[in-house]
Amino acid sequence: MTDKLKVGIAGYGVVGKRRRGVIDARDDMTTVAVCDRTLGGSGTYEDGVRYFETYQDLLGEELDVLFVAMSNDIAAEVTIAGLEAGLHVFCEKPPGRNVADIEAVVATHGNRPGQQLKYGFNHRYHDSVQDALAALASGEFGDVIDMRGVYGKSQLITFDQTSWRTERALAGGGVLLDQGIHMVDLIRLFGGEFTDVKSFISNRVWGHDVEDNAYALMQTDDGVVAMLHSSASQWRHRFRLEIGMTRGAITLSGILSGSKSYGAETLTLTRRGDNDMGDPHEETKRYNNDPSWAQEVAEFADAVLRGGEIRNGSAEDALRTMQLVYKIYCADPRWREMWHLESNAQDPVK
Repeated sequence: MTDKLKVGIAGYGVVGKRRRGVIDARDDMTTVAVCDRTLGGSGTYEDGVRYFETYQDLLGEELDVLFVAMSNDIAAEVTIAGLEAGLHVFCEKPPGRNVADIEAVVATHGNRPGQQLKYGFNHRYHDSVQDALAALASGEFGDVIDMRGVYGKSQLITFDQTSWRTERALAGGGVLLDQGIHMVDLIRLFGGEFTDVKSFISNRVWGHDVEDNAYALMQTDDGVVAMLHSSASQWRHRFRLEIGMTRGAITLSGILSGSKSYGAETLTLTRRGDNDMGDPHEETKRYNNDPSWAQEVAEFADAVLRGGEIRNGSAEDALRTMQLVYKIYCADPRWREMWHLESNAQDPVK
């Protein structure tokens, strides 16, 4: 093709800049403009890319595609504005502060069937996750019985993040919504839709008005059980998802990330034997590269240019994952009451 998709990036921090690197490495996309509230005005970089302080000014540029990497309080607003401007939109997770935010986006997108909308749940694109899905689909390991997921870091915000993540009015939630949403999304991916949810939500470690720990016990209508711990007091960063199955197990451990602090990314396949005496055969594969950022942009570009399918991170995926996140929040009566007292809003879970 001779003409590249003209891309604008709303939110030019760590994630926005990383997205630009992936976009500009492609031969069918190019970044033409960015915006960020920290840029202090408008102008043009040496490479010709225009920059602005507000997303409204960014949307005044001639664009085909908008990437949204904004704070939770305005992510949905900017996504809707991009759709209403006739653009294809890629938005980072989470899709907003609550279920109402993503419902508003879905309603807007429903009136624009020719425009693509995708959300950045990049964990789905890790090679270990893709190989685990293939193992599940093979039928060799039987049916899913249960899952145990832990995703934790040592604090709510790190050196390269701003404090809005600790303020409920801006963030909508704490570690569960910010990081744990990836594990919630993977649990849905492997286990289906969870309808019965019990939880304990706590902010007793860091004392902010958002949670630093969430503990959930969930069950699907057909009996798959999942346990989840999302933590901002996991002093050694940890990612682990164990999938128990009728003829073995699939275990994801470690995740390649920008911080490189979650250990080696591995996939362990456990095959149950008739006489293994609790010591079954296991096969572990280690992964050294993270293709997820490039692959999810590739899927999005294919959908925009050739009408390909949004297989991961669709608007429906984002809505269902947000609904489960808020089922976890509201399953704790104390946290549910606190949410209502602070927001004076309707129940976000429907």
